[in-house]
Amino acid sequence: MMGRRTTWRHLGGGMGEGGKYVEQGEFNRDQNYITTRITVDGRDGYPVEPGRYRLAVSRACPWANRLIIVRRLLGLEEAISMAVAGPTHDARSWTFDLDPDGRDPVLGIERLQQAYFARYPDYPRGITVPAIVDVPTGQVATNDYSRMSLDLSTQWTAHHRPGAPQLYPEHLRNEIDEVNALVFRDVNNGVYQCGFAGSQEAYEKAYQRLFDRLDWLGERLAGQRYLVGDTITEADVRLFTTLVRFDPVYHGHFKCNRQKLSEMPVLWAYARDLFTTPGFGDTIDFDHIKRHYYEVHRDINPTGVVPVGPDLSNWLTPHDRESLGGRPFGDGTPPPSPPPDERVDPAHTPLR
Repeated sequence: MMGRRTTWRHLGGGMGEGGKYVEQGEFNRDQNYITTRITVDGRDGYPVEPGRYRLAVSRACPWANRLIIVRRLLGLEEAISMAVAGPTHDARSWTFDLDPDGRDPVLGIERLQQAYFARYPDYPRGITVPAIVDVPTGQVATNDYSRMSLDLSTQWTAHHRPGAPQLYPEHLRNEIDEVNALVFRDVNNGVYQCGFAGSQEAYEKAYQRLFDRLDWLGERLAGQRYLVGDTITEADVRLFTTLVRFDPVYHGHFKCNRQKLSEMPVLWAYARDLFTTPGFGDTIDFDHIKRHYYEVHRDINPTGVVPVGPDLSNWLTPHDRESLGGRPFGDGTPPPSPPPDERVDPAHTPLR
């Protein structure tokens, strides 16, 4: 379930030893997670059961943002409640400082760390989001973010909303998995390998891989509206959460500066198409995103000063991607508006 002890690594929570992110040479992400799954048959001790689990996220984190989007597209808000941590954290944990008295109202805890320690008192790794917590025991059930979103599509089908899209259709799974692997290696994780590189050589190698892959994605998307097939899939969700953070954070803060996203015509139009699709842009809190990266990564940005820009109004300019065809939700329908208590502060998004 958990591998050997290693130095904590950053992934929406854990940071390097001593609160540092940048180490000598290449950044290597610790990919050892709590791999128990929530399944229909409950094989790992966690059966699918509406109302039993709480999804802990931060809107700042791209990995958690995936789960927020998938949960919303599938209409699982009533089946799985959501705890939203604030945009910043210290070396110990994400905190629920957005809630009254700084305590999650369902779990009754101030720090996500408490749910990890409830299951593993000696938990040796970063306290990461997203995580799903078993409410009756107060213990984290899983933080295996890659598997979690797929399981929402495949194990929770009985609780999907009417009209929920097929985000991981069986006949496209091999292609989705192949695209996801490339996007993770070179883009999702690639921006971190640029930003946390501890040498010029490591940075330049990551930079080249990142922009080579972005060029490849631009060519792929020039003639098709979505990454795999003619509808939105898990692959689009995973790419979107990196693209939406590119200009506000990765271009400057992580030195991914060959071009801004807004200077890459195909990817920029693709990202705007998704942003204005219900379930995508309405989950994005640009204020939380910028505060997290610029305030938390003090070995990269020692002053903690958060930039005012960029201008967000260009996210709402026409994208003209409809001309490529495609059906965003396939035979399904768009999700309804978010529940009132899950809406992003209007001041933090151009979608007002």
